Amino acid sequence: MTDLQRFAVDCPSRLLFDQIADKWSMMVLTVLDRGPLRFNAIKRLLEGVSQKALTQCLRRLERNGLVSRRVLPLSPVAVEYEITELGRSLQEPFKALYAWTLRHFTAVESARASFDQRALAA
Repeated sequence: MTDLQRFAVDCPSRLLFDQIADKWSMMVLTVLDRGPLRFNAIKRLLEGVSQKALTQCLRRLERNGLVSRRVLPLSPVAVEYEITELGRSLQEPFKALYAWTLRHFTAVESARASFDQRALAA
C-alpha cells in the first residue's frame, strides 16, 4: 500500500503554503526580485491589486520572514519593502512554476475550451 499525502486542516505547513502560494504573494516576491520598492511602486506593477489586498499580503510576507519593511526618514515618511534571503530562496521554484505556465499555456487553454464545450452541451 502506498502512503497518500494528507493535508490536515491544522497542519502548519498547509497554512504557510496557503500564504506563500497565493497569487499576490508570488507576484510581490517576483517584482521585489530586482531590488527594494516602495508600496506605490509595487502597487503600480501589480495591476488590479487593491491597497487593502497588497497591505495584507505584504504583512503576511513580512511576518513569514520573506520580506523586510523599512521606514524611510523622508517627508512625508515612506516605506520600502525588500525581499529577504529566505524570500529569495523561493525565486527558483517560482521561476520554474512561471516557466511551466508559459510552456503549457496552450495545452491548458485547449483543455479549458474542451471543458467549456462539454459544459455547454450538458
